[in-house]
Amino acid sequence: MTPADLSLTVLHAVRRAVGEGALRAGTRVPERVGIERPRPGGSGDWATNAALQLAREAGMAPLGVAQVLRPRIAEAEGIEHVEITGPGFLNITLADRSRHALVRDVLDKRERYGHGDALRGRAYRLVHPGGVRATVLAEAVRALLLAQGAHVLDDPRHDERHDDHPHATRPETVTLRPLPAVHDVAALGPDAARWALLRPAAHDRALAPDGLLVQSEANPLFTVRYAHSRARALLRNAAQLGITPAYEEDVAAPRLLAALGDHPAVLEAAARHRAPDRVARHMEATADAFLGFQHTVLPLGDEKPSAAHRSRLALAEAAGTVLAGGLALLGISAPDYL
Repeated sequence: MTPADLSLTVLHAVRRAVGEGALRAGTRVPERVGIERPRPGGSGDWATNAALQLAREAGMAPLGVAQVLRPRIAEAEGIEHVEITGPGFLNITLADRSRHALVRDVLDKRERYGHGDALRGRAYRLVHPGGVRATVLAEAVRALLLAQGAHVLDDPRHDERHDDHPHATRPETVTLRPLPAVHDVAALGPDAARWALLRPAAHDRALAPDGLLVQSEANPLFTVRYAHSRARALLRNAAQLGITPAYEEDVAAPRLLAALGDHPAVLEAAARHRAPDRVARHMEATADAFLGFQHTVLPLGDEKPSAAHRSRLALAEAAGTVLAGGLALLGISAPDYL
């Protein structure tokens, strides 16, 4: 279950509560509710502040709203249990079968996993002052907006006559003004150059070229691309052993599963905030989680292939898929061999 799916589950619980009279009639159901990882000291896989968000309009204390929503969320498919913490946060633990669904979702959607329609019906015109960094940033922001269903006007000088477009709405002008690059990144080649320009937030300086071509863990770009190539190598090696990926049983890889589950929310947030650096940081976290897991995937020595190996292989394939998709949105290649 992705954050977007979970947001819909919470909204459905709110609508039920209003319809059943448990929340005051006329309580406005928001278009979306926030879903995030639990804060330090929290529990579960995800948390939402929906009760705090609704309290004023419902005419109740946040804790009371949370008590109304808790059983209705807990009844939903894929939810193991829901706990109320603090002033009214709802901490949600997913059932194991939801982790199976997560891996299947990644493998079904491939590099389009995490793409959605959160910005469908919105139109944007991107403008910037020119220069290599602003141009590269605009390209990445455009890709992120399109991945969330938005319409992006290709020509900043486009006039207002676009009513024949299915997304007919007055476009929002987004001005991108990153700090200009002070280093010449052209000699790095397209992939390392884009990483140097996109990995820092727009208000921070672009990365210096030093170290971006070094093949070591000190170079985060290399680590991300190496993790992708390792995932592809595991699939090739598994094929030689006659092992095919199939997520048949739960895999003890909480960091990696969390990173894969976070991917849709990261892409949506990156699009909303015009912040490709969020995707780059998430790629680093995903790569780090995968590289800590990869050594458990294939049988060792005389060990016989089992359902556990097939499940780990499916998770490795999902990790490689997410890394490739994230890099593609940044305009960076993900080679199978490094």
